[in-house]
Amino acid sequence: MTTDEKKLNDEKWMVYALTLATRAWDMNEVPVGAVLVVDDEIVGEGWNRSITDCDPTAHAEIVAIRHAAHQQQNYRLSGGTLYVTLEPCAMCVGAMVHGRINRLVFAAPETKNGAVFSRMSLLEQHTFNHNIDVTGGVLADHAGSLLSAFFKQKRLSKKTHSFQPATVEMHLELKGDEAKKA
Repeated sequence: MTTDEKKLNDEKWMVYALTLATRAWDMNEVPVGAVLVVDDEIVGEGWNRSITDCDPTAHAEIVAIRHAAHQQQNYRLSGGTLYVTLEPCAMCVGAMVHGRINRLVFAAPETKNGAVFSRMSLLEQHTFNHNIDVTGGVLADHAGSLLSAFFKQKRLSKKTHSFQPATVEMHLELKGDEAKKA
């Protein structure tokens, strides 16, 4: 696969992860989505569900990893690429290492809890028995805009006492971006 083909493939899967992030928004969860791909096929997907499930570990990455492990009937997910719309936290990085995921592609940096580059560089510590290739910044503007819009809506809803789900326009824009990549 050429560099250009790899970039287009990464963008295709990130658009899908962004679509999953809007599902989190619709559940009043922080809009983060994740999809785990092996040989260009989805083996697991997820979106933030911590509030909905009353589970602090139900981050999009963990949900996708659990889904993939169940689908594959294996706790090792070798050969997998995890696409996530926000830089993972330390818990999620640990799950990726234990699951033996080969590659991580993320969109927006997470300046408060990012454990790949922003706050910590866990994968560069060379203390783990597994290495993960990392590509950051894929469709970062789209992911950042989605997150900003969500938190703006949350602030407004505190004033108006009404929360709006992700807009149809957001869904159509993401679908439009997906169609452009195909």
